[in-house]
Amino acid sequence: MKKITPFLIILLFLFSCGNNEENTTKHEPAKPAEPTYLYGICIDSLDVKEDCVKKNEFLANILLREGVSYNTINDIDRNKRNVFDARKIKVGNKYTFLMTRDSVPTAKYWIYEIDRTSYAVFQLTDSLAAWRGEKEVIREIEHVGVEIKSSLWNAMTEAGCDYNLILELSDIYAWTIDFFGIQAGDSCKVIFEKNYIAGNTVPYGIGNVYAAYFKNKGEGKYAFAFEQNGRKEYFDEKGENLRKAFLKAPLNYRRISSTFSEARMHPVHHIVRPHHGVDYAAPSGTPVQSIGDGTVIDKGWDKKGGGNYLKIKHNSTYTTTYMHLKGFASGISKGCKVKQGQTIGYVGMTGTATGPHLDFRLQKNGTYIDPLKFKSPSADPVKKENMEQYQIAVDSLMQVLKEH
Repeated sequence: MKKITPFLIILLFLFSCGNNEENTTKHEPAKPAEPTYLYGICIDSLDVKEDCVKKNEFLANILLREGVSYNTINDIDRNKRNVFDARKIKVGNKYTFLMTRDSVPTAKYWIYEIDRTSYAVFQLTDSLAAWRGEKEVIREIEHVGVEIKSSLWNAMTEAGCDYNLILELSDIYAWTIDFFGIQAGDSCKVIFEKNYIAGNTVPYGIGNVYAAYFKNKGEGKYAFAFEQNGRKEYFDEKGENLRKAFLKAPLNYRRISSTFSEARMHPVHHIVRPHHGVDYAAPSGTPVQSIGDGTVIDKGWDKKGGGNYLKIKHNSTYTTTYMHLKGFASGISKGCKVKQGQTIGYVGMTGTATGPHLDFRLQKNGTYIDPLKFKSPSADPVKKENMEQYQIAVDSLMQVLKEH
């Protein structure tokens, strides 16, 4: 709660102690009532009828119940897809009719809520117009501190935190903390935004995470959000990037079925030969991600048993190869640019394979190296010309972290 300053108290006192005689003898005319709006539409002369999409309900049967003509339904379905494609209506999503107050009510507007904040408005009379709108989102900066007794998940949920905040923390510290190695006694503090839809006191999610402090195995690790080159990243108190140049693994895998070796017994051909990659066993269809930004330099079928494969050049030093893919992600082609963490394909068992897995290979200056022993270089730190601005932000955020 905000404190009322003495100066404000004096102003309030002076305002309330005006000319009492004038206050008792003069009466101001009553102000007209403020108009009421819903989805940006004045509803003073309209009735509101709310419901949600039920199983096996579609645009036609929803609108027909309120007497909307087939011509109007057809116009929405065919000509208003640039606003919202009515074929994508989801069970459980809320919709609202705004009805006239005539003896026989007429549906004047139909509003479909696409998600928590976005909605589509369809005018059902006159010009049959349609447009999209956004609910007002209020973002409040909050902080939370927890001590871990069993797991980060339990500690954060007990503190009433949104699960997305936990996921965000795991992404921020993905390179510096082994979240499977978190132990009792570790602790965490976070400064973040909590999102509210205007008029609703229940938060619906989180916004930006500004700063965090994680104490793991007795060692404290700071993370501060900072944007440079048009990209927001997280840095420590010295301005070093918490993100490494590459992800630790290109997928979420069940187990490593074969490691890097100069002399491995091939499981199919039963001969000893080099295996210059790591086999990650995972269910067929598991998404495979690029471990770093780069360019696809090769895509196709490996005639030596690798099946569907992709090769990505990340810079002048590093190249990665992904083999035995079931298929490629949409839009992936030779020459296209990819981002770190972008899905490029799916685990399969094409080529010579005894089961679904990804054969992942890493080259440094053209020579295969063991991905499991590779220590990724850090991504770019805060630039020298940005350090002063960064330090100002760090000092204020660190003060808040230390106070709570």
